[in-house]
Amino acid sequence: MSTASATLATRGENTAFIVLISCVATIGGFLFGFDSGVINGTVDGLKQTFHSSEAGIGFEVASMLLGCAIGAFFAGRLGDRLGRRGVLIIAAALFLFSALGAGAAHSSLVFIIARVMGGFAVGAASVMSPAYIAEVASARYRGRLATVQQMAIIGGLFCAFLSNYLLARAAGASTEALWLGQAAWRWMFWMQVLPSLLFLALLMVIPESPRFLVVKGRREAALAVLTRLYGAQEARLKITEIEGSLAQDQHRPRFSDLLGKTTGRLRPIVWVGIGLAVFQQLVGINVVFYYGAVLWQAVGFSENDALLINVLSGGLSIGACLLTVVLIDRIGRRPLLWIGSVGMAVSLALMVVAFSSGTLMDDRLQLSDAMGRLALVAANAYVVFFNMSWGPVMWVMLGEMFPNQIRGSGLAVAGAAQWTSNFAITVTFPMLLAGIGLAGAYGIYTAAAVVSIFFVLRYVKETKGRELEQMEG
Repeated sequence: MSTASATLATRGENTAFIVLISCVATIGGFLFGFDSGVINGTVDGLKQTFHSSEAGIGFEVASMLLGCAIGAFFAGRLGDRLGRRGVLIIAAALFLFSALGAGAAHSSLVFIIARVMGGFAVGAASVMSPAYIAEVASARYRGRLATVQQMAIIGGLFCAFLSNYLLARAAGASTEALWLGQAAWRWMFWMQVLPSLLFLALLMVIPESPRFLVVKGRREAALAVLTRLYGAQEARLKITEIEGSLAQDQHRPRFSDLLGKTTGRLRPIVWVGIGLAVFQQLVGINVVFYYGAVLWQAVGFSENDALLINVLSGGLSIGACLLTVVLIDRIGRRPLLWIGSVGMAVSLALMVVAFSSGTLMDDRLQLSDAMGRLALVAANAYVVFFNMSWGPVMWVMLGEMFPNQIRGSGLAVAGAAQWTSNFAITVTFPMLLAGIGLAGAYGIYTAAAVVSIFFVLRYVKETKGRELEQMEG
């Protein structure tokens, strides 16, 4: 499209409305982040209340991720049946019930059930929010809007860390009673009720994805939504493009579409999606998110200091995402990924150096002042590199890289792979910590970051500036 025709095409575009409904979808990302980060400050409370072993704590922390894998897997397919908005409404209700249940739990089993329920919501939101944004936004700024999803995730993490810190400080410790005689760690979960209610209410007033409506044969409804988004002239052009992209596959979307018609094997694009999803977790980012307080206490910081460091990391993460918003539609997705991989590999290696220099005293790793500062700086540099690259860009690419016919199924498979990897990394960290120590655990994550550099350079293709109808499988 020429510059002149592109300018003409955007005259009727309702950019403010597109940004507004995209921001509503990103509240799912905020809740995804809050639900993921809130566990960080509650580990001591869970140990005291449920008398859990190290393996038990690992499972209680990671239990949500089992739900995430299931939620992500079924959300993609449900999104093809109920719509992107319909799945997000279900997710909002699950966020609400999970927050109430996890805070009220008086047994490990009830807590795990509540967290798995929240996991269904997180998994669904993780794939449907970026898919919705990708399907309503113009290619010109689709990357920037989808990156706002990661900012919302980090914003949710930041608010969870800040809320945990303030509640624990007000009570004296996360295990001490706060309001209504309930321990502070319970209120950490209940804080999620307010954004869950807001998300549910706002979802009732945004439109369904026009691409979903076309797939379902609801052409007039799709044209009405596209007209609200882009104006009448551009709406007619876009609906023709969408119908053209679906013309070769008139059947309903199904998982078998992920297989090559001649080979009978998974299409290469699906393997790339799985690779992006898995590497995002193999670099160990959620060890910092879920076990940040435990990690920093393990190297000698107090609980309050450890929770405050989490707040600092959350703030740096938001700044890194803002940088990505500026760059992603200018330099593209692929350069951000390999730059992030290089940065993470270096910063993780420095953390390994710092942790390997420590000595164990009373089951805690003691670092010298210099090595403690190195670990702190390297960890925050790692968080910045992740959140300017793999954090947002992986979700942006999953939302836009698949052709229309296989977007739901592709997201289902890649999303399930992402959360299964997340579960494996999270549940094994306490055991790695006890077995090979922090240096050994972070050595594994460093190796994964190095391999991810070559994966990006060899297999990942650029999607910047391409309309969804131009994506090839």
